[in-house]
Amino acid sequence: MDNRSGTDTETREDQVDLTLATRAVGDRIVVEVSGEIDVYTAPKLRDKITELVGAGVYEIVIDMEGVEFLDSTGLGVLVGGLKKVRAHGGSLSLVCTQDRLLKIFQITGLSKVFAIHDSPEAALGS
Repeated sequence: MDNRSGTDTETREDQVDLTLATRAVGDRIVVEVSGEIDVYTAPKLRDKITELVGAGVYEIVIDMEGVEFLDSTGLGVLVGGLKKVRAHGGSLSLVCTQDRLLKIFQITGLSKVFAIHDSPEAALGS
C-alpha cells in the first residue's frame, strides 16, 4: 500500500507543472509562463527570476497568458521578483488578460503595484 500511495503522489506532482520559456527583446527578457504557479511550482519561477537578475537582466516581462492557476505563493514570487529588479533600478511587468487572474491582482491590491499589460508588445513598449 505504501508504494501505491507514493505512486499516486508522484502522479499528482507530475500533473502540476510549470513551463518557462525566455526570449530576449533588446535589453529586456520576456518569460513566457505556462501551467500552474503554486506552492509546488513557484520556486521554479523564483529561480528563473533570480538567475536573470544575477545575469544583470533588470527589465523583465512575465507573460502569464498560459497560466491556468495562481496562488499566494506565486504572488509572493512575483512580488519578490519585482523587489529584486527594482533594487537595480529595473522593472518587472506582467502580461495578463485572464479575468480570473486579474481579479486576484485587484483583490490583493497588486494591480496598483504591477504594470499589467494586454500583450507582450504593449509591455515592451512601456
